[in-house]
Amino acid sequence: MTDSPPRVALVTGSRKGIGRRVAEHFLEAGYAVVGCSREASDWSHERYEHFTADVSQEDAVVTMLDAVRRRHGGLAVLVNNAGTAAMNHLLLTPGETLDRLLRTNLLGTMLVSREAAKVMTRGRWGRIVSFTTVAVPLQLEGEAAYVASKAGVEAFTRVLAREVAPMGITVNAVGLPPIETDLLRGVPREKRDALIGRLALRRMGTFDDVTNIVDFLIRPESSAVTGQIIYLGGP
Repeated sequence: MTDSPPRVALVTGSRKGIGRRVAEHFLEAGYAVVGCSREASDWSHERYEHFTADVSQEDAVVTMLDAVRRRHGGLAVLVNNAGTAAMNHLLLTPGETLDRLLRTNLLGTMLVSREAAKVMTRGRWGRIVSFTTVAVPLQLEGEAAYVASKAGVEAFTRVLAREVAPMGITVNAVGLPPIETDLLRGVPREKRDALIGRLALRRMGTFDDVTNIVDFLIRPESSAVTGQIIYLGGP
C-alpha cells in the first residue's frame, strides 16, 4: 500500500458550522488544516491556515491549492463542505438564487476537487469527501433547486471516483440529515420535524455523526470504499 502523504487536510466552508467542527476535529487528530470561506475567519490555531476564497471562483481555487502544494508538499484529505441552501417552490425561485446554488454547491465542489486531486496525484494517495443531503433521496418538495445541486454532487462523486481511482484517490459523499447550524435555523420547525419524521432514526444529526463517518472514509483501511453515497439517519 502506498504511504499516505503529509497529514494535511483541506476543509471548505470552515469558518463556522459543520466545516469548523470538521476542521477542529482534524486539528485534534494532529493534521495541518487549510480552510476557506468567503469571509475572514474569526478563529485560529497554530496548525490552521485560512483563505478568504469563494469556491465557485476558479482563479481563487487554483491559487489556494497551489499554495497548499507549495507550503505543504502534498494533501491527504479534502472535505467539500462549502455550500448554501434555499427553501422555496421552484416557481417562486429567482434566477440569481438558482445560479448561486449551482455555482456554490456543484461548481465549487467540482473545482476544488479537481485542483485537490492534482495535488493528491503527486503522492498517489488521497481522500475526497463531499457533503450532500438526505433531501435528495427524500425528494423534498420546496427544495427543487437545492436538491438538484446536491444530486449533481452525487453524480459527480461517482464519476470522479472512477477517474482518479488509478491515482490512489477515493471519492465519496455523505448525505447529511438536519443538523443544528445557521442554515437550519432558517427552516420552520414544522418543516424540520416533518423531515426528521421521514428518517429511520427520528432525531437530529450531530457533529459527532459527521466526524465519525468522515474518519471512516479517510482511513487507509477504507481504500476499497469509493464512489459511494452514504446517507446518515436512514432516509
